[in-house]
Amino acid sequence: MDPETLMPQAPRLLATILPSANTVVERTTQALLRGLPGVVPIFTRVAKRGAVDPFPDSYDWEALLGAADLLADAKPEVLIWSASKGAVIGLEHDRELVRRVREATGLPCETSGLALLRALAALKARRVALIGPHTRDYNLRAAWGLAAEGVEMVAEASLGLTDNLSFASIGYESVSGLLRQVARPGVEAIIMWNTNCAAAPLAAAMEAETGIPVLDATALGVWGGLGLAGIAPRPGPEWGRLFTIEGQG
Repeated sequence: MDPETLMPQAPRLLATILPSANTVVERTTQALLRGLPGVVPIFTRVAKRGAVDPFPDSYDWEALLGAADLLADAKPEVLIWSASKGAVIGLEHDRELVRRVREATGLPCETSGLALLRALAALKARRVALIGPHTRDYNLRAAWGLAAEGVEMVAEASLGLTDNLSFASIGYESVSGLLRQVARPGVEAIIMWNTNCAAAPLAAAMEAETGIPVLDATALGVWGGLGLAGIAPRPGPEWGRLFTIEGQG
């Protein structure tokens, strides 16, 4: 077999920063990019352990910018911050991250939160449901941050977990249950607002069942990152409506 087919020798790189206890972002990203052999994800982590965030109202800027600097050594096309925290503390922090990363590294930067806003605008969806393995309070705090961006949470469902590592243990049956809990008239999009809990593989099937777009926080970062990098090929419709939206980035 042709070696280029086995392993492209000059792939385009998507670089992602994720929380340290997260075991879903890498799996989801790799699965999404499986059909794009010329695009390769690379990753690094910043500390996020247990249930207590030592930076509850902001980001650990030193850690995030240090991670960005390390990834920049590999000359990726774009850097992605794959995390849901931005909506909880206010998405002005994500805009500040984008600015700081570009100043420090020259790289374009995407975040799950900013990609969410663009996807909702493309879908003309402003009334949303938030779901996740975390607590109801986390959804309410995220709703506050999204409200400042003109997005209204009209339904939510959560499992009450607090330890970051435990989020990844939630299976597809439980996630499907959360999706069905909030699928009701008036909901214009359902958002899995946690990058350590996988909803992306369920999106297409649940959209067919409910008629409502399903947006996964990790998939949003990948969608936005591909757009910022100007990479036209994208994951197929088996990953849901998100990857059929034009105007990425």
